[in-house]
Amino acid sequence: MVKGKLKQIKSKSHRVTTSGDIEVSTYLEIAKELGGEQPAAAKEAIPSAEREAIIVIDFGSQYSMLIARRIRECQVYCELVPPDTPWEKIAPLNPKGFILSGGPASVYEPNAPLAPAYIYERHLPILGICYGMQVLTHQLGGQVTPGAKHEYGHAILHLSEVDSPLFADLPPSSPVWMSHGDKVEQLPPDFTVLAYTENSPFAVMGRDGEIFGLQFHPEVIHTPEGKTILKNFVYRVCGCRGNWTMSSFINDSISKIKQQVGKGKVISALSGGVDSAVVATLIHRAIGDQLTCIFVNHGLLRREEVERTFNVFKLNLGMNIIYVDASQRFLKRLKGVIDPEAKRKVVGEEFIRVFEEEAKKIGKVDFLAQGTLYPDVIESASTASASAKIKTHHNVGGLPAKMTLQLLEPLRDLFKDEVRQVGLALGLPEEMVWRQPFPGPGLAIRIIGEVTEEKIEILRGADFIVMNEIKKAKLYRQLWQSFAILTDVKSVGVMGDYRTYGYLVAVRAVTSDDAMTADWSRLPYDVLARISSRIVNEVPGVNRVVYDITSKPPSTIEWE
Repeated sequence: MVKGKLKQIKSKSHRVTTSGDIEVSTYLEIAKELGGEQPAAAKEAIPSAEREAIIVIDFGSQYSMLIARRIRECQVYCELVPPDTPWEKIAPLNPKGFILSGGPASVYEPNAPLAPAYIYERHLPILGICYGMQVLTHQLGGQVTPGAKHEYGHAILHLSEVDSPLFADLPPSSPVWMSHGDKVEQLPPDFTVLAYTENSPFAVMGRDGEIFGLQFHPEVIHTPEGKTILKNFVYRVCGCRGNWTMSSFINDSISKIKQQVGKGKVISALSGGVDSAVVATLIHRAIGDQLTCIFVNHGLLRREEVERTFNVFKLNLGMNIIYVDASQRFLKRLKGVIDPEAKRKVVGEEFIRVFEEEAKKIGKVDFLAQGTLYPDVIESASTASASAKIKTHHNVGGLPAKMTLQLLEPLRDLFKDEVRQVGLALGLPEEMVWRQPFPGPGLAIRIIGEVTEEKIEILRGADFIVMNEIKKAKLYRQLWQSFAILTDVKSVGVMGDYRTYGYLVAVRAVTSDDAMTADWSRLPYDVLARISSRIVNEVPGVNRVVYDITSKPPSTIEWE
């Protein structure tokens, strides 16, 4: 039995039912257009008997996703679930322990989200982080009160109990990152203080070597020893073996795909992006010629992109690919369109039309493959009263009530960096695996104003130079995105003895971990100089180059 008080959570979980985001919402509309009967629901990946998991009860912290990534870096599978998730959904994951995340609420407020009873009843190890520590305190008989002052930023953690398994390989004192307003006033029964800071006498608490609470955030880079603490919890406290690798994921996924698809046929859109590339390669590895990829060239791709993609998938991997050159069709639809959202809609709708036409030519198809990733699933869900929905995503939620195609989403358990690891393990070229994100509407939203054939060629030339110089400087892997924008501004210039009136090209380069926020990159001046010089000398119609030094927020990464 649980010692002290145990309060049940009362919160709701909502699945987003609308589409949006930067990318074109293709699959949702394709499925809708193909119409038909209600399919069997696409099951979320069920782990093999060998999988072990750490479950993060997500109370809405901005760092919750980072906790899961840190656990997975220990080669242990980890999932985020809302507090009202029933045990029946978690049990198949074979949990070895629970982590309670931080969050914006206060545990003493009415309807504050709390932990479900089963995390205590299962007698598995528990680690509470920030708000999660306060949840443990509140539910197990301690007291949490508003702090006299909020504590944000660096603090020095001093260990009181150096023999705790949580602190193995830690120095007696180390920096940690605090971010809290409430404080633990009184520990629950049988808990002891394991560490303290100047402002937090109960910075770490523990009971029986199995339940721990941390007032600080070990998952952020500002806590240098945080990875060690989490690793100790996963291995020393929970007893995990660390057998979740990308090789095991590939083998497990191939088996699941074969079982799910059977003798059915699968179609997938191929764009050359890492997500669609890995999805196609993984499915092809499982079912071979039962997969057909449709590569729609909307004429808004970058220089040499079509050739490189086709060479990898058709010539090297031997996939069935239907190539459709619809560039003139898209250009005609975009004539006179200036508003960026209208551009997105035009490109998205036309892509759907082309994809639908080609899909019908194949004959009976059973599955539609898509590159849904784990952040897509998380960001499209909302844990009511715990966190606000960050954004909706076109790959999850909002599916029409009737459609003939079942969804095949082999990557929905993975983060972006894990997808890249899978791509490398599958033998995809590094250039494709480490490709920077590229928007679904392509160059259409990097051309300010109306899209014309002339402007597309100008932007292709400028963008190619940006990529070329960034790669020559060995900066490509350090940047989240780097590209050129063709503005609708013209300015006077002088070339030789002649006056020019040419376009202004803007260069954008940002660093980021997940694109939710981004900082403009401090590119070396000599790299910027070479980019500028080459663009104005090699790209006809351009006589001025500027560099965007705005971060996100307040700006977005793309200009449109």
